[in-house]
Amino acid sequence: MNDKRGGRIIVHCDLDAFFAAVETLHHGLAESIPLIIGSDPKQGRGRGIVSTCNYEARAYGIRSAMPISEAWRRCPAAPFGPGRYIRGTRGLYSRASRRVMEILRAPAGAFEKASIDEAYMDVTETVSGDWDAAFALAKSLQADIFEALGLTASFGIGPTRVLAKMSSEVNKPNGVHRVLPDEVEAFFAQRSVREIPGIGPKRATQLAEWGYTTADELHALGELSLARLAGERFANWFMQVVEGESSDLVSPVRSRKSIGKEHTFEHDQYDHETVLQRLEELVEVVMERTNALGVSGRLGEVKIRYTGFETHASSRSIPVAMGDAAVFKRLATRLFANTVEAEKGIRLVGFRLGNLEVPPSRQTMLFEEE
Repeated sequence: MNDKRGGRIIVHCDLDAFFAAVETLHHGLAESIPLIIGSDPKQGRGRGIVSTCNYEARAYGIRSAMPISEAWRRCPAAPFGPGRYIRGTRGLYSRASRRVMEILRAPAGAFEKASIDEAYMDVTETVSGDWDAAFALAKSLQADIFEALGLTASFGIGPTRVLAKMSSEVNKPNGVHRVLPDEVEAFFAQRSVREIPGIGPKRATQLAEWGYTTADELHALGELSLARLAGERFANWFMQVVEGESSDLVSPVRSRKSIGKEHTFEHDQYDHETVLQRLEELVEVVMERTNALGVSGRLGEVKIRYTGFETHASSRSIPVAMGDAAVFKRLATRLFANTVEAEKGIRLVGFRLGNLEVPPSRQTMLFEEE
């Protein structure tokens, strides 16, 4: 067994351009068509954003969270350009994701659905600690997913979560990459710090201003010196990552601190009954996702964005983690009523469930509220 620590073998699966791939298959589209999923572009006058897009659209510089009007400017739809714009079909994604997760869950000792299109698996016991067997398992799962759904997936294998996730990016799309425990140092050599999950643009820019752009440069600085620059917490975390000593825990709630859903109205909304109806629908969607993950939550938060992007959020915790939509609908209604400003038009409403837990027994009823 090629494992210097006798540690875990973690596999990360990332479905390639998942939403666009599902829509391409569902609508029978040619893969060469730039596909953009998001709000109605209204021929360049739309107010929403891009949810996601396929690789062909990315060639035009289109990215997730880009204003839909900018996406249209870069790649308009017919008859002005080659783009295809779709609002998206949540049910399609949920069904496809559920089937993929069933395939991935079967051989995993521990399984974690990190999002609708990615998951972690601890396969240490499944493959008896054999890294070659883990690679073969990833290839087999890749083939099973394609045969069952026609979707491609990239797999990463490593001794930690971070290394497994980074590995799945190496041979995208439809690739498998493995980092053995004794290859960790070589893997990070000359690798940009921006490629490390958890280091965002702001932190990367800060490090670059200090003269550090690659992981090995930053590691050579040493933990004490790095702590003086960027803080003790970051220095300790970073050293664990690049030395292959970061978390190898796979758990249903490890990847998620909260689950949320938002809706942007086509026109600023002054009818509170309409907003409340939409809010209750959002609560239902969030609770469906929560129950699918097998978790519960204690914190409910309502978000309201008014005309002009002024945004307010109000939250409240309940005593027991629950997965009951009715409880959180009542909570969301109360939070909305206590937060909303009557004279202002509402642009967006959202609901978030936080303080997630995997309770030993799922609560279905909350004791009588005060």
